[in-house]
Amino acid sequence: MSVNMEIEVTGAEELREAFNRFDVEIRQRLHERLAEWAETVRGEASRLAPTRTGYLRSTIYARTREWEAEVGAEAAYAAEIEFGTSSIRAKPFLNPTVEAHLPELERLLTDALDTSAMEADL
Repeated sequence: MSVNMEIEVTGAEELREAFNRFDVEIRQRLHERLAEWAETVRGEASRLAPTRTGYLRSTIYARTREWEAEVGAEAAYAAEIEFGTSSIRAKPFLNPTVEAHLPELERLLTDALDTSAMEADL
């Protein structure tokens, strides 16, 4: 005894196209949201950074690459200010700012995913 089945799938091409639109949308939207978030964190960290000459503040940066955001300071002594040393009390300006803005990052990424899925008709 043998059984033959034939299944016809409709809408597979439309689904593939929707996933492709989602991929493009989400990449662009996530990059934009990460860049906005990193710039907000950079600005806040700059305001919190201790100042004598202003050099430390001037070296605080925000960079985004695809799925990655980086906020830091290029001054050679930035880590000593952030974490302190045996002779210098810590004056954190980066870590508190990042921690304070993490809930906002989660919200931005969730919104980006939801919006991209909706626009891709998924």
